[in-house]
Amino acid sequence: MKDVVLLTGAGQIGMAIARRIGYRKKIIVGDISIENAKSTAKIMNDAGFDVVPVQTDISSRKSILNFISEGQKYGEIVMLINSAGVSPSQAPIETILKVDLYGTAVLLEEVGKVIKSGGTGVTISSQSGHRMPALSPEADELLATTPADELLNLDILKPQNIRDTLHAYQMAKRCNEKRVMFESVNWGKKGARINSISPGIIVTPLAIDEFNGIRGDFYKNMFAKCPAGRPGTADEVANVAELLMSEKGTFITGADFLIDGGATASYFYGPLRPQE
Repeated sequence: MKDVVLLTGAGQIGMAIARRIGYRKKIIVGDISIENAKSTAKIMNDAGFDVVPVQTDISSRKSILNFISEGQKYGEIVMLINSAGVSPSQAPIETILKVDLYGTAVLLEEVGKVIKSGGTGVTISSQSGHRMPALSPEADELLATTPADELLNLDILKPQNIRDTLHAYQMAKRCNEKRVMFESVNWGKKGARINSISPGIIVTPLAIDEFNGIRGDFYKNMFAKCPAGRPGTADEVANVAELLMSEKGTFITGADFLIDGGATASYFYGPLRPQE
């Protein structure tokens, strides 16, 4: 039996993190596309890791429970890397809320029930959650504490109150941050930790499609006018995750880490600030 890492989302960021913390462990990679999961598993297995692909739809509690059960066949769950999700240009409002918001809430809840003492997790949120106006304390608390299966019934998440796919994505990522705070209390009862990371624009195959698409000029403007002057890499996100998931991060839980090259700072107080 081995300690088990659960990795949702077979993309570049999740894989970069798994390569930092997954040696000597069994890694279960779950993705909505089994082909993507198999591709990531092959790359990592060819590099000496021990990875098993599983088709997983995080918008389904049943699929999440199956994913966790697959991991438990090999040992105790010690780590979660949740990098699954859809972007505003990839999916309609309903799908974004079901995957990015509801799915993350269920995943954190269910893994929190079985995580080994001393275990840890990270979920990938987004700079988008930091861009929208502040919600009321009451709204934040509802996003944090409402039972997962009731989340999508909240008034603030009703379709008539969501302007577009970007707004849906921002609400999902705001919910992720609040949910991590709430779940960190539950995970703490088992001696485990959970944090979130909010990346800015990270170069991945998906992002390159965006750069070359209809929103390409928007992204290029963001690179030029953020303090870092460039997009980030998956390995730079993995640097932060490695800290959070290592012995050096044992006093960090329930927190969110913005890693966006200063784009959010520039949005509020610099040249990226929206013109009135």
